[in-house]
Amino acid sequence: MLSSSMRARLRVIVIHSAIPLLILLFVLVYFSGNIFITVQAGEGGVMWRRFMKGTVTDRVMGEGFYAIPPWDKIFVYSVRVQEVRPELDVLTKEGLCVHLQLSIRYHPEYNMLGILHQRLGTNYVNTIIIPTVDSTLRTTIGTFTLEELYMSQPALLPRIVNEALQHASRNFVVIDAVIIRTVELPAALRDAIVSKLEQKQLSEAYPYRLERERQEAERKVIEAGGIERFNAIITNSLTDTVLRWKGIEATRDLAASTNAKIIMIGNSSGGLPIILNGDK
Repeated sequence: MLSSSMRARLRVIVIHSAIPLLILLFVLVYFSGNIFITVQAGEGGVMWRRFMKGTVTDRVMGEGFYAIPPWDKIFVYSVRVQEVRPELDVLTKEGLCVHLQLSIRYHPEYNMLGILHQRLGTNYVNTIIIPTVDSTLRTTIGTFTLEELYMSQPALLPRIVNEALQHASRNFVVIDAVIIRTVELPAALRDAIVSKLEQKQLSEAYPYRLERERQEAERKVIEAGGIERFNAIITNSLTDTVLRWKGIEATRDLAASTNAKIIMIGNSSGGLPIILNGDK
């Protein structure tokens, strides 16, 4: 059996040997967020090495699990199509303010994430995408009057997208779409433009209204001529004999009905008795 002094020495040795393990375990737990990195689906990672020239620009870390030294870092970027909805105030050709609500769809170029991170950083949406679209809109809308802008919104989109793409592609970002969701004009100016457009539409439609009225007048003349000819034919055919015969037929049909009747005698010599429905 070991003596008490030997057991004491063993305990000291065990404690001294466990201290480095405890320190190592503490470091792993404390720095686990910086040591163990997971790149999720639809993401790409950029390695930054503190003691080896900083940002790694020639390699993108794909999806998966990574263990790195705690003094290095992995910056994770989403490479899926994303959307931002800024609101901008721009000036027209006349110097009038227009409020725009936009929808910008974008994504970073996967193979260029390292350079994107080195030059722009994770806040590239606010440092390149929104300012690029803002500048393009101000330049484009500044060439339009307020009325032209109100009438030509669809025509603006290809021009805005093309110019925004050219600027953004220089910074390793792809802008997929720029959508003008709403254009808010000053209320008084909007009402004036709407009224002017309505009057213009009415003026352009006036020749068509005149043509329609002319055709309607011709239709009524033709209809009146037909009615006149019809009346002339009927008038020539309505002799006393025909009228008396029609009266006899009507009296016979009424007399044949089962309803109670009142018969009035005493009409003119050539006339017919008057038969009234007794139920009325």
